[in-house]
Amino acid sequence: MKFYLAPMEGLTTYIYRTAYHHYFGGIDKYFTPFIASKKMNRRELNEILPEHNQGFAVVPQILTNRADEFLAITKRIADYGYTTVNLNLGCPSGTVTARKRGAGFLSVPDALDRFLSEIYEKSPLKISIKTRIGMESVDEWEHLLKIYQNYPIEELIIHPRLQKELYGFTPHTEAFAAALNTLDIPLCYNGDILSQKTFDAVLSKLPEIDRVMIGRGILKRPSLISELNGADCENFCSKDTLRAFHDEIFENYAAAMPGETPTLFKMKDLWTYFSQNFSDANRHLKKIRKASNFSEYKIAVHNLLRECSIIPNTPHCP
Repeated sequence: MKFYLAPMEGLTTYIYRTAYHHYFGGIDKYFTPFIASKKMNRRELNEILPEHNQGFAVVPQILTNRADEFLAITKRIADYGYTTVNLNLGCPSGTVTARKRGAGFLSVPDALDRFLSEIYEKSPLKISIKTRIGMESVDEWEHLLKIYQNYPIEELIIHPRLQKELYGFTPHTEAFAAALNTLDIPLCYNGDILSQKTFDAVLSKLPEIDRVMIGRGILKRPSLISELNGADCENFCSKDTLRAFHDEIFENYAAAMPGETPTLFKMKDLWTYFSQNFSDANRHLKKIRKASNFSEYKIAVHNLLRECSIIPNTPHCP
């Protein structure tokens, strides 16, 4: 089984990826948060710089519905030595989809088909795609599959939900099964893998899959991949490892960002997920969220790690 880390805007940054690889590993591909402009601002450039992605495989992701912009971005990315990019057709955010980007592009399949025709003809790099199965109805998926059949897609990562479902409702595993029966390309499953139980549930319905992409599950439980691999993950699940992982992320954000406030915003976003490792963490999480400077933040984190126990996820973990 291959494991991929999903791109999550503002969360799975190069600083997070580097620390994750250092303390946990087990990821076959890391996907960057999306690049949305050929001008490529400093934040986007930082995500793809080779010196920020040492020792692990990274695939830059692009979010656009304009072929000329996509091609301009791929040319810049190619200059940094990458061989593959990923097209985002999965983001369900209303601000993105309203502009017919991300999952919103699926609402205009004829325009999407023309776009794919041009980028696959002209791109200097291989192109994988991350997609949802439609906007409003599962019935849209059949037409989208016919479009995808026409192109040499390097890999199709399928989040089998509709745009309107966001991250709720049960994934439509039957839509993924339809893709397995229709497409002769590598397919990757994405959606609601949060534990051994949910992973086994997916495999019971889709035993053919050999690769999965996980986002929220890893942010919530950094040791998840080790657990899914059946490792004796006492070290991976320990407070010492989680504390060291947290500290590396915190220190590198503090070094890279101007002032304390931006770093605190980043860390508080991570704690929304990270706190779910611990029992009875709400009181401490409130203090983390209220922290207005590094000193208050460090005290709140120290108290949480000292007083809260780690919630077991599998029999392999303490």
